[in-house]
Amino acid sequence: MKVVLFCGGMGMRLREYSDNVPKPMVPIGYRPVLWHVMKYYAHYGHKDFILCLGYRADVIKNYFRNYDETITNDFVVRAGQGVELLGNDAREWSITLIDTGLRANIGQRLAAARRYLNPGETFLANYSDGLTDAPLDKIIGEFEVSEKTACFLAVRPTFSYHLIDMNQQGEVIDIRHSGEVDLRINGGFFVLRPEIFDVMLPGEDLVPEPLSRLMRTGRLMGYRHDGFWASMDTFKDRQMLEDLHGRGQAPWQIWSKEPATDSESEKC
Repeated sequence: MKVVLFCGGMGMRLREYSDNVPKPMVPIGYRPVLWHVMKYYAHYGHKDFILCLGYRADVIKNYFRNYDETITNDFVVRAGQGVELLGNDAREWSITLIDTGLRANIGQRLAAARRYLNPGETFLANYSDGLTDAPLDKIIGEFEVSEKTACFLAVRPTFSYHLIDMNQQGEVIDIRHSGEVDLRINGGFFVLRPEIFDVMLPGEDLVPEPLSRLMRTGRLMGYRHDGFWASMDTFKDRQMLEDLHGRGQAPWQIWSKEPATDSESEKC
């Protein structure tokens, strides 16, 4: 399946980085968060990517044009014979980079990517700033046997707040911790059929307008995931992910835990 990645965001809450690089290029370890997202999909055999660029598109273009496999792979240097890689992580990737506008919303970026998709085929899409250990093969499998048009990963938010309920007079009638309720948010991992374009009007964002129309007609699916999920929205989020990576305890790096099966590889 093709994977559409929305890479045009400015990352206003990551000002320490976003003045120089687009949000998807903020690093975790040696590689940008975008690379970690792509590795997740590639682990399941989905290696055909469409990158929807916007802010500082040049940074992303130059990164992949000058991609260095030695950063995250072992290699041997032989004098006068160059470098022999002992592994690779992106050699089989196909990456289409398209400029979808500096101020375009997600819906507009998706519409711009439509001509690069395979007609009639289901495809994947992602905000490019979230990481998870969700079982992508299972998500796709459940979606394919359904009659839904769209599916997104439904995750528990990482924030911790007290939720209150008030009456019309302003009296607080209930206080609950966010962890005590089955509160779910859109985790930014989508599975979409081409029919999604039939419910998108020009200029609309993907959420909420088109998905709300699908919801009202029973064609929207949410996949509940209670495992790891985190979005890199703030500097604090980036520090947390960097710490997990540095300690070798990054749950989203499923590619380092087990090899993809043959059946998973055949899905791309």
